[in-house]
Amino acid sequence: MRPSAGAAALAAVLLAGGAAGCTRGDDPSAAPATPAAAVARAAEKTAGLTSLRYRATGRIPGEGRIRAEGSYRANASSVKTRVTGGEHPGTGEMRLVDGMLYGTAKPLHGKHWICYGSLERGKLDDFLVLNTRNERDETGRNPAREAAFLTAAKDVKDAGAETVDGVRTTHYTGTAGLDAIDAEVKPGKSLRPYRTMGVDALTLDLWVGPDDRARQVRLRGMGRHGELDLTLTFLAYDKRVTVEAPAPSDTSDLTKRLKPVKG
Repeated sequence: MRPSAGAAALAAVLLAGGAAGCTRGDDPSAAPATPAAAVARAAEKTAGLTSLRYRATGRIPGEGRIRAEGSYRANASSVKTRVTGGEHPGTGEMRLVDGMLYGTAKPLHGKHWICYGSLERGKLDDFLVLNTRNERDETGRNPAREAAFLTAAKDVKDAGAETVDGVRTTHYTGTAGLDAIDAEVKPGKSLRPYRTMGVDALTLDLWVGPDDRARQVRLRGMGRHGELDLTLTFLAYDKRVTVEAPAPSDTSDLTKRLKPVKG
């Protein structure tokens, strides 16, 4: 499997809000008085987690419909993805462990994994350039970091109460341009997948639970090759996440054959 087939479908996740606001009364634990303040609080509380399990479903421009399950913790993340339609249908898994990228592949010499090493771009056997930058971004991303995206919106609204996976939540909506998100949030690599797709602005939906943490987010936008519509559901916060490198005996190692390429 090409390294892009597993993770390219997973282009990006998000959530968010507006500027911080006051609370009702003098009780600091009281609910925020405005939708923007509620979203800002959710962004702040969600950002502090150390591990995460999540599910992503929807449609990615040029890739078709996707369903993925991911796990994140510092220095070790994984994404299992199923893509239907588009140019690269199929299933796959990517793992990023201590900076080393691994991906499933069709059996090669009896092995089911490929190790792409730590390079974003590498020349393979002096004639083929292998670019795994997008795969690294998607596999290693912490979706909770994007809980601040909606804080760049100027039109945050309360859309009412809804239940997400059995949890009673408050639904907030808003829109924000990528340039505004970049200026307000300083999200680093988190915006790169959207820009790669040609998306300039995002329509955001955020569902916040009673603990003031994000439970689900939806992002929509128009890219060069069609519409982006992705929903990310957070399944577990700060629970034990185990991601291990595949067994060496089942892995084809490309690290010794890859040479650095600039750009």
